[in-house]
Amino acid sequence: MATQAQAHGTRESADATFSRLGEFTRETMDRLHVPGVAVGVLHDGREEAAGFGVTSVENPLPVTPDTLFQIGSITKTFTGTAAMRLVEQGKLDLDVPLRAYLPKLRLAGEGVAAGVTLRHLLTHTGGWVGDYFDDTGMGADALRRIVTRMARLPQLTPLGEVWSYNNAGYYLAGRVLEVATGKPYETVVQELVFDPLGMAMSFFFPGDVMVHRFAVGHTVQGDEAKVATPWPLARSAHAAGGVASTVKDQLTYARFHLGDGTAPDGARLLSPGSMQEMQTPRVDAGSQAGMLGVTWWIKDLDGLRVIRHGGTTNGQLSAFVLAPSRGFALTVLTNANRGGELHGNAVEWALREYLGVADSAPQPLALSAEQLAPYAGRYRAAMSEIELTVRDGELVAQMVPKGGFPKRDTPPGPTPPPTRVGVCADDRVVALDPPYKGARGEFLRDAEGNITWLRFGGRIARRQ
Repeated sequence: MATQAQAHGTRESADATFSRLGEFTRETMDRLHVPGVAVGVLHDGREEAAGFGVTSVENPLPVTPDTLFQIGSITKTFTGTAAMRLVEQGKLDLDVPLRAYLPKLRLAGEGVAAGVTLRHLLTHTGGWVGDYFDDTGMGADALRRIVTRMARLPQLTPLGEVWSYNNAGYYLAGRVLEVATGKPYETVVQELVFDPLGMAMSFFFPGDVMVHRFAVGHTVQGDEAKVATPWPLARSAHAAGGVASTVKDQLTYARFHLGDGTAPDGARLLSPGSMQEMQTPRVDAGSQAGMLGVTWWIKDLDGLRVIRHGGTTNGQLSAFVLAPSRGFALTVLTNANRGGELHGNAVEWALREYLGVADSAPQPLALSAEQLAPYAGRYRAAMSEIELTVRDGELVAQMVPKGGFPKRDTPPGPTPPPTRVGVCADDRVVALDPPYKGARGEFLRDAEGNITWLRFGGRIARRQ
């Protein structure tokens, strides 16, 4: 009798916490002018899901737990999961040079092309320009064609030495999956991940999405949200960020990665060893991401290991967080460019309220204007520039978008307001003002101690 009472109390507590998460989400949506959000939580074996707001400000429908959102780069974990299944089948190896599968592979550096492995791709350590987007058509040869164009991408850092977020590496990973199976990338993920997990509401192609209720992206300027176009990503980017899914399907996916590698019907998809390999820290990914396993970002928060990934498309931003030892998962799907701030706040709230842990931001040092001056300068990346200046005794960052997403010729979006940046120990930095508040990064130095890069938002920007 006591056990039943305890179970009933736990369920009521979970319901109350999820209700408060919903209230927090609605308040944050209103403050940030985000039109729609879907949230899902898995805790103590129980799933909770809810939708808030509308799918589009132009053609509004209520967001529900069955509404499709673009999940962006969370797709990369599906690419990695499918790759690990092929590793277990003996069709791929994480540490064999890719020319074993793609003998004609060409990259800017011959040594890089000869030595790059699938592990480099899945851990963002290839070293070439990663934010490269190009539309190579909707045909089944889209990945083959964009991989051929990757030979033009400059090599920024030596192979395997520096972590910097690399979408282009996942084009190459998707192409390797195609060659290993003789099937299009989307079919590989459908057969190896979606179908065995019963993820019937996860899709790649707009023609599949449009027959269901789906969200469109928005750009928020001031207090007004406007629909962002185009909606679809190019097929060439599917392996990096092409999945559209619901919070319910995301919780199904979360159950798998919280488990031992078996599907809902008991069929084994991955061995416990492969599941562990994906979630084992291997690469230092800086203060924003922590460490990287096979696709997953990994941090230990107050002794609790947290696994996560996020996603961004044109006006749709998402978060996916797991705490395997606690059987906890959170997914947050949003449909506005300020959704990153929203889901960051929601993740922080959920980690604290459900698990009692916090991802504490580094503390800025009390530095004088003279001490801040060496960090000032212009830092250039593929899709943006960051101008750091010292103003009134503080370091201030001005982000200058350059465009190039979701297509190569997409013009830059609106320039965000400047943000103060706190310099912390070990050359780490933290943004102090919206919309980047809480975002982290670090300065990288060469062997002589000179600052050569600023890594912010996961990308390295070269000092000019």
